[in-house]
Amino acid sequence: MKKITMQDVASKAGVSKSTVSQYINNRFEFMGASTKLRVEAAIKELGYIPNQVAKSLKQKKTGTIGVIVANILHAFSTEIIRAIEDECERNGFHLFVCNADDQPEKERSYIDMLVAKQVDGLVIFPTNGNNDYYKQLKNAEFPIVFVDRMINEPIFPTLLLDNESASQIAVEQLAKKGREKIGLVSTSIAQNVTPRIERIRGYKKALAFHGLSVEEDWIVAEERQEIGKKLQSIWDSGSRPEAFFATNDLALIELLKFIKKNKLAIPEDIGVIAIDDSPFLETATTPISVIKQPTFEIGQNAAETLLKLIVSKDFKEVYEERRYPPILVERESI
Repeated sequence: MKKITMQDVASKAGVSKSTVSQYINNRFEFMGASTKLRVEAAIKELGYIPNQVAKSLKQKKTGTIGVIVANILHAFSTEIIRAIEDECERNGFHLFVCNADDQPEKERSYIDMLVAKQVDGLVIFPTNGNNDYYKQLKNAEFPIVFVDRMINEPIFPTLLLDNESASQIAVEQLAKKGREKIGLVSTSIAQNVTPRIERIRGYKKALAFHGLSVEEDWIVAEERQEIGKKLQSIWDSGSRPEAFFATNDLALIELLKFIKKNKLAIPEDIGVIAIDDSPFLETATTPISVIKQPTFEIGQNAAETLLKLIVSKDFKEVYEERRYPPILVERESI
C-alpha cells in the first residue's frame, strides 16, 4: 500500500504543503474555516497519519511525558498515575508509565529509555540512588517533578504528604481509645525511603507527646515477605502491643494476614490504623480506620507543575517541597 504523504493531503485539499503542516501543528491563526475543513476532510479520507517523530524533532516536543513509580503495587501509585493521566489528556499529552521496583539501576535504565524516546518531561518517585544523574538532568534543563520522595537537595519540585502529621494523627486516634501499647509496621527502610523514615519519626514523636513509651522491638520495618515472621516473633514473646499502626497499604496487608493467621479479632484483640485507603478496607469484616493521602490532588498538581515547566523552561529557581495535609477516615478498627 502506498504511504500517504503530506503532499498527497495538500493536493487532495487544494492547498499548499505548508498549510497542511500548519493544520497538523495546530496553527490555525491565519487559516480560514473552509480551508481547515478541507484539510481535515482530506486527512480523514486518505487516512493520513503524521510522522510524530519528525514532528517532534522539528518542534522539539513529542506531546509525551514519562512517569516512573518506585513501586506500582501501592494503591497510592496507581491513583496518582490516573490523576496525572487525566490532567495530561486535558492538555493533549500522552504517558509512558514505568515501574522501578525500588531499584536505582532499573530507574536509571527507564530514565535513559524515556529520554531517548524524547519525552518532554518526567514525573519520578525517586529511588534515592541516582542523585548525580538527577543533577545532570537538572543542568541539562530537563523538566522533572518528584512525587512522594525527597532527595538530599531540592533540585526539582517535590510533592508529598505531610508524613509526620499523618503519624501523629494515627497515634492520637489510638491513644484516644485508651491504647497505650502501640506498635508500628512498615516496609523496609534500608534505602531511606522518605515517607517510611518520616512516618516512623512522626510515630515516635507522637508517642512521646502522649507520654507513651517507644518499644523498639515493636517497630517492624522489614521487606514485605519478612513482616509476618517479625510480627509472629513479637506475639510469641508475650510482650504484645494493644494496637498497630501500618505506615502503608502493603504493610497493612501483611499485618492483616498475621491477624487472620492468629485468629485475632479487630478491635477487641488488637487495634489497627493505617496510612492509605482502599475500597476493601471500608468493606472488611471490621472496616479499617485510615489516614488518606489526597492522591488525585497530588497527581493533578504534579502534572500541572510539569506541564508548566515544559512550556516555560524556567529552571532557575530553587525548588522546595510542597506538603499535603493527611485526611482521617474513622472506622471501627481502633
